[in-house]
Amino acid sequence: MTHDALLGPAQIRDLAGRLGVRPTKTWGQNFVVDPGTVRRIVRVAGVGAGDAVVEVGPGLGSLTLGLLEVGASVVAVEIDPVLARQLPSTVAERHPEAAERLTVLAADALTITELPEPAPRALVANLPYNVAVPVLLTFLERFPSLDRVLVMVQAEVADRLVAPPGSRTYGIPSAKAAWYTSARRAGSIGRSVFWPVPRVDSALVALERRDHPTTTAPREHVFAVVDAAFAQRRKTLRAALAGLAGSPAAAEQALRAAGVDPGDRGERLGIEAFARVAEHLPTRARVDR
Repeated sequence: MTHDALLGPAQIRDLAGRLGVRPTKTWGQNFVVDPGTVRRIVRVAGVGAGDAVVEVGPGLGSLTLGLLEVGASVVAVEIDPVLARQLPSTVAERHPEAAERLTVLAADALTITELPEPAPRALVANLPYNVAVPVLLTFLERFPSLDRVLVMVQAEVADRLVAPPGSRTYGIPSAKAAWYTSARRAGSIGRSVFWPVPRVDSALVALERRDHPTTTAPREHVFAVVDAAFAQRRKTLRAALAGLAGSPAAAEQALRAAGVDPGDRGERLGIEAFARVAEHLPTRARVDR
């Protein structure tokens, strides 16, 4: 693959023009037009020859070509039918020897329940802004083979995903991501590398799979506690969990049994503490995800 085989601004606009494609807000499309940024993402992801990777929202193929360039096999999940049909042709034209390492699934990522073998070990993606957190959490849940993730998301979302308990940005995405992984910021991305240029900054988040907290409570019950705790951030946990527990008194009893101050708020609890609370709640069957 030659150095100029990745897609630059002129190639992106020409390809989009030939396809009659305009990036849409509906699908959160912002295409990366800088080959240097693509190679940086691939490098930070740490993927290489022989790795099986799933990419969500490949768009016109900028990152796909970068992943194929280093020898990875790519399963690309694309909701836009026009782009899904075009991607194999783009790869065949610009990197023909890699064509057999690409599989395209024309589907909404949130509806995918199976991925082709070999099971991908990594998720590397410029996630559509409007569904970044749901897609990330869905893939971590459904595909346990994924042991590492590198995603580009809005900087604000990145801050939420990596926030520790007690911080201002800690919330539902932080706690739920921590059930599956340890997360860290892996760099910032300038607005000028996208077409169209977004109105927000972007950042890379690296996540590594870890064992979920040891608990007798199912994940769905733990997540229901997380959702309730943050539904109204100003409420104490005693008040916030009253609906799940059946009453404020029952919530207080469960919190004390879990070693949690009923007067605390959700942002002070790590995922392990949420799991302990879920174990002690008298009613855990209501799950709102």
